[in-house]
Amino acid sequence: MLDKLVGFIGSGRVARILIEGWQRTGGLPQRIIVCDPNQEAVSKLKQKLPAIEIAASAGDSAKGDIVFIAVHPPVVPSVCEQIKGQIGQSTIVISLAPKFTIQNLKGLLNGFEKICRVIPNAPSIIGAGFNPVAFSDSLTSEEKNEVKQLFEPLGEFPEVEEEKLEAYAILTAMGPTYLWFQFQALREVAAGFGLQEEAINVALKRMVCGSARTLIDSGLPPQEVVNLVPVKPLAEMEPNVIEMYKTRLPGTYQKIKP
Repeated sequence: MLDKLVGFIGSGRVARILIEGWQRTGGLPQRIIVCDPNQEAVSKLKQKLPAIEIAASAGDSAKGDIVFIAVHPPVVPSVCEQIKGQIGQSTIVISLAPKFTIQNLKGLLNGFEKICRVIPNAPSIIGAGFNPVAFSDSLTSEEKNEVKQLFEPLGEFPEVEEEKLEAYAILTAMGPTYLWFQFQALREVAAGFGLQEEAINVALKRMVCGSARTLIDSGLPPQEVVNLVPVKPLAEMEPNVIEMYKTRLPGTYQKIKP
């Protein structure tokens, strides 16, 4: 347990993923305080995670030792305006939003410099996340280590170049959404064939992990891997799916680039 007061501005999905991930993995910070103008959202989070405290304002959340800006990009300037005079000198601010660079955030926070950016990944909720981080040059090794201690229970926490964060947002933050609905459909189809839930879950996990490893670790060319299985019941759909990847994802990337 990290002996820190951790503040969240925003109580939506990302806040829930991180806080519930800490709870599940035994990594809950000593105190967590959350602010959100949507009282229904923050009350819902409180019901699910009773350990959190509810702040009266964004400024109160900003007084934590570590403060998360956990809102959608369009709301970031407004949040920074609310907290820029409230942040303590020793506070570390962690932005979870794409698009706004560390330099942008410094400007929005009146020159405040102890900032890092993380692109959170939903599997963090079970401690299996991949959460790339970029640190401001102003953070000391000790301060970076505090942030790492906070994220290590949630999964991998690689330090990357800041200009790569938006690419990770497309690959790792949004990536599960490209696959989950297919995994669930496959579970339901398999159940219809008479397989029990436990057997389906074991088989699906092994199949998904093994498939990714074969593509990446086998040393075979991608097309050769694709052709390892001769029967492809969904083959006629593959060109359409690939085309969606090649058109929609670059469009999304352009929208979130700084």
